[in-house]
Amino acid sequence: MIFDIDKKDEVSIAIIDDSGSTLTYSQLAGNIHEISSVLQERELIFCLCENKAASLLGFLSFYDHKDVCLLLSSHIDRELLQSLQATYHPSYFWMPESLISEFGYSVVYNTMGYCLCKTGDSAPQMHPELSMLMTTSGTTGSPKLVRHKYGNIESNAKNVAKVFSWTTFDKGIIDLPMQYTMGLNVITSHLYAGATILLLESNVLSPKYWKFIKEHKATDFTGVPYSYEILSKLRFQKMDLPDLYTLAVGGGKLSDSQFAAFANYAKDKGKRFFATFGTTETSARLAFLPPHEAVSHVGSIGTAIPEGSLSLIDEEGNEITSVNVEGELKYEGPNVTMGYGECVEDLMKNDEFCGTYFTGDIAKKDIDGYFYIVGRKKRFLKLFGLRVSLDQCEKIIKDSLSIECACTGNDQLMVIYITNDSQKEKVKKLISEKTGLIPKSFVVKIIDTIPRFESGKINYKSLNNV
Repeated sequence: MIFDIDKKDEVSIAIIDDSGSTLTYSQLAGNIHEISSVLQERELIFCLCENKAASLLGFLSFYDHKDVCLLLSSHIDRELLQSLQATYHPSYFWMPESLISEFGYSVVYNTMGYCLCKTGDSAPQMHPELSMLMTTSGTTGSPKLVRHKYGNIESNAKNVAKVFSWTTFDKGIIDLPMQYTMGLNVITSHLYAGATILLLESNVLSPKYWKFIKEHKATDFTGVPYSYEILSKLRFQKMDLPDLYTLAVGGGKLSDSQFAAFANYAKDKGKRFFATFGTTETSARLAFLPPHEAVSHVGSIGTAIPEGSLSLIDEEGNEITSVNVEGELKYEGPNVTMGYGECVEDLMKNDEFCGTYFTGDIAKKDIDGYFYIVGRKKRFLKLFGLRVSLDQCEKIIKDSLSIECACTGNDQLMVIYITNDSQKEKVKKLISEKTGLIPKSFVVKIIDTIPRFESGKINYKSLNNV
């Protein structure tokens, strides 16, 4: 069974969610077997996910049974869902019972508030090694998916559990969506270790959230940079959370000031702060910074996870061996997925990545061998003949003024979005000084909030409509 769930301590708690559901490892194994018994192998199932025990139970069962799941939010934009369904023709949906009337499909199985519904379509042909599908990070209106193969999430779960030294005593907070690659990895690495996962639909701004994690004595938290921005505003460092031992960040880059603040907090309080980095194409994590190096290597993503390797490649395709020279980050490891899918025929494609993934991130390596993300290969403008990194500009503004921002634009003008009108002139002056470009190269726009995906990453596409 997946992650040897059926071999874990039978009475140990596997899942607790904040809607009141609890499953031991024995119950989890039994339910996985029961659900899979109602299906043929190699069905294509759209899982409309919530951070609830039943949602996760379905995915684990289908995966274990060699069916192929596409993980989606239950709140997914319905036009996008229709586009995905018209493109890939799933044979089943796994969805909350509350959505049955919306879709009108016949129910073939239900448990714990979730149901398996038959669409009437036959499953498409799929490559025998295709194990699951996820949307590319930031997908809004595209049917482009990441194709996983068997062994990807298993190896990543094993190696991440090793990095964090998870044990059966750990209780991991999962408030990141399970259909988001980082959220799924937090889940799978804890299940691999026989630990307990605490699934939350509520968020850090809710009193229910804090009551739940205190009641169940959560030991570790994984958040994206936006999560840590919120924690800072909530004065997290002043909270009394004696059981919370590990803090981890992934899914993007913290500002240096916040990185240093949480690294020093963890050091002072006898806790651990892990900076990690990954992509959907690598089944989540591909790098980590050891906690004892966090204070001395602020902003670093560290080195490759076990069984993986990292290198930097120049524009001619050669490996960079010199210190502090920028190049594209390349990763090799067993967690690298098969490639992309944009139409139903792509589900029959062979492995196109073959264990190697060029991330599209520009990075450098210091003298200690630790890597630092500098920006994105495609997140650049050429203003007045000079190449300007949008990611670096965002970092400058966040570090210097401690405000939220998002930078977009074209090769004629950079557009900087902020939420604080009083900082408008400061932002323009700062970015002009730092880039050496005249102020008319930039325009600063004031908006109510910076739009974000469920993962916490900025939704740049929606800014075009502001």
